[in-house]
Amino acid sequence: MAGQVQVLDQLSRPLRDLRVSVTDRCNFRCQYCMPREVFGPGFRFLPRSEVLTFEEVERVVRVLVPLGVSKVRLTGGEPLLRRDLPVLVRRLAEVPGVLDLALTTNGLLLSRMADQLADAGLRRVTVSLDSLDPAVFAEMSGVGARLEVVVAGIEAAGRAGLGPVKLNCVVRRGLNDRGLLELAAFARDGGHVLRFIEYMDVGESHGWRLDEVVPSSEVLERIGQRWELEPETPRYPGEVATRYRYRDGAGEVGVISSVSQPFCGACTRLRLSADGHLHTCLFSRGGTDLRPTLRGPAGDDQLSALVRGIWRRRSDRYSEERAGGVVAGPPKVEMSYLGG
Repeated sequence: MAGQVQVLDQLSRPLRDLRVSVTDRCNFRCQYCMPREVFGPGFRFLPRSEVLTFEEVERVVRVLVPLGVSKVRLTGGEPLLRRDLPVLVRRLAEVPGVLDLALTTNGLLLSRMADQLADAGLRRVTVSLDSLDPAVFAEMSGVGARLEVVVAGIEAAGRAGLGPVKLNCVVRRGLNDRGLLELAAFARDGGHVLRFIEYMDVGESHGWRLDEVVPSSEVLERIGQRWELEPETPRYPGEVATRYRYRDGAGEVGVISSVSQPFCGACTRLRLSADGHLHTCLFSRGGTDLRPTLRGPAGDDQLSALVRGIWRRRSDRYSEERAGGVVAGPPKVEMSYLGG
């Protein structure tokens, strides 16, 4: 397929970003994503036959680039659990038109893989880091994970050239919200980029409550009392994080305010689940299975037409509807399938 085709949805939002979940498995059991009481020892994960192959993922990416996709992020589950992941990274890095190839991880396996990923063509890495208190971190991981292992992974990523490493912290009142300044200081001192994310009601298994959400305005107020902040200009339309720079020149901090300040109107993301379902919203209640098309006789033109139709029919704006009190519908798909 030659040329670029701008595809707009029902709210005139263009397609720009693709998040690819490469596995539904994870070595953490974070309460807001894969709580142990649901994803326990007897939980049935996807069999290998249902998971997209690297060739299938690459094909989807190649088809989506002419439709506007230039940014691809690999997610999970925990993507570093996917065997031979650097092979997929190399394949995607070589796709013409992919200008930004990134990965989100919990960091537990990052030390041993950072160099391989960088050598394969990965450009950036984001690490979920919800606390610098070892006890709180272990509790939030759901598996007693060791904080120092993840910190070592962050340092390894920086040495491998995957920096500045982005750190994501999901803030939950009464659990990790007392450590915000400590995290901010860690990011400032290490040259990392920190994002505080409001605790969201993705999926159905997390037991989400609105009173556990710490609004971004409160986060910024706390940080601003310690270090002076000034707003940054958005770098591109649809930027999810609202960014602020430290007046003393020690980098920036950002907030993602999906609950208190919904930004659905600027969303440019598609999500591809590990089993080949295409989802048009993080709060999706269902997706379109691409596997019959990928594994059947259809060519790339037919696959492209299918995706164009999905995007053009898109009218998702869940966060805005939640803010307005309209949230009824079938159960939402779990975050571990969508990749955040």
